[in-house]
Amino acid sequence: MKPAGKVFLIGAGPGDPGLFTLRGVECLQAADVVVYDYLASKDLLGYAGPKAEMIYVGKQGGDHTMQQEDINKLLVDKGLAGKVVARLKGGDSFIFGRGGEEALALRQAGVSFAVVPGISSAYAVPAYAGIPVTHRGLTTDVAFITGHEDPAKAESTIRWDKISTGVGTLVFLMGVKNLPYIVENLVEHGRPAATPVALVRWGTTARQETLTGTLANIVELVRERGFQAPAITIVGEVVSLRSQLRWFENRPLFGRRIVVTRSRGQASDLVRALADAGALPVEFPTIRVAPPADGCAELDAAIGRLMTAGGPAFDWILFTSVNGVDKFFQRLERQGDVRDLKGMRLGAIGPATAAALKRRGLKPDFVPSEYRAEAVVEGLLKLGVKGRRVLIPRAREAREVLPERLAAAGAEVEVVTAYETVLEEAGVDEMKRMLSAGEIDIITFTSSSTVKNFVKLLNGLDFASLPAGLAIACIGPVTAGTAKELGLRVDIVAEKFTIPGLVQALTAWAGGGS
Repeated sequence: MKPAGKVFLIGAGPGDPGLFTLRGVECLQAADVVVYDYLASKDLLGYAGPKAEMIYVGKQGGDHTMQQEDINKLLVDKGLAGKVVARLKGGDSFIFGRGGEEALALRQAGVSFAVVPGISSAYAVPAYAGIPVTHRGLTTDVAFITGHEDPAKAESTIRWDKISTGVGTLVFLMGVKNLPYIVENLVEHGRPAATPVALVRWGTTARQETLTGTLANIVELVRERGFQAPAITIVGEVVSLRSQLRWFENRPLFGRRIVVTRSRGQASDLVRALADAGALPVEFPTIRVAPPADGCAELDAAIGRLMTAGGPAFDWILFTSVNGVDKFFQRLERQGDVRDLKGMRLGAIGPATAAALKRRGLKPDFVPSEYRAEAVVEGLLKLGVKGRRVLIPRAREAREVLPERLAAAGAEVEVVTAYETVLEEAGVDEMKRMLSAGEIDIITFTSSSTVKNFVKLLNGLDFASLPAGLAIACIGPVTAGTAKELGLRVDIVAEKFTIPGLVQALTAWAGGGS
């Protein structure tokens, strides 16, 4: 017997992936097939399983990759084949999303379906632009209207005589192309020409752009600005509140395209922090963390002799990165457990590294106030590291300054390779194009290796010829020094050598009007 299929009609929300529903996530995770539109955020596709079939059906204004009738048939065919289908539609599928038509087609074919409502752009986008669609003292009613109506139709199905003066706030979805027609009908049917109007493009995303005017001048403003779809139009006195209530576009890094060069596995914290500050992060990982090419024998040998008959083999284990912590303990768990560290003191260079130890139930004995080699050595000397045995599990290509200075201070230092960073080559051509076209505002570097690999990957690109407005930000003076040595102009250096410190430096720079 053929398994029963099911189609979930899912509202993808207005654009910001954070506004997607938990139920929508569950449906995507369970789907065999994902059928998605142009306006559904591509970030949401990551919730689907790796084996899910992805089918793009377009639905971009004036350019439909697949006609609605064909989409209906596709959903029916997949459902009858016993597939679980996630039909992902921008906004809410039942508010000008033609979800009702798809549901009727499924019902008529005997295919089971469920509706998962989404947050509609009709009210979410105005909210992100600082415009409440209702407000006490201004209006208590709102109407959502399609902006797609064809002006060539013999008779409009919109009751312009009723809505023009009978509803306080009018929200037209996808009406940029027909804006002259909309304005003409509103004014002709009694809406004052001085009524405030706002158009919001790419609402709820870092690309959001808002244009305000009145019914008297908005058409000309759109023409002058070259304002294009996808956008919604809000008509009503509530638009005047934007000057006081705008918040989304006021964030310190709003709209700036910022390149993140960290490894993909470590980029999430920086990407999230940049997005929260309003930026549009562009992930371009230049490194990938990998096991040592020649194997883990060196690290395993050091772990194998942590405890000797006479006691601990080392007085200190000094971790210089989160990766070092992770790789060390992955190998430790193969041979023993944390009890093998009894009697040894742990050092962590930086709060992120310290946090990685704490997540494993270990409190570091030493975290320097500054993350320079000099400060680390000075702090360890105060704790009596002279004459002590120190193990440093780290990256193969790490700088030698720290172990050399510890040895010079009288410590017995053993360095073992816990991991190495290798070149990540994906997306090089696109990054060269974006840089040359002036589409990047800031490049961030979080380590010397990200700088070296960035320059190596973009070999042949003339950095001196890049747009003057492009800024380069480094997490600290060591990384900045590497960038300068390689011929890069450094504009921003974080005073605190952490991800929050880097973001703070970026926002301070942006606030300076650069």
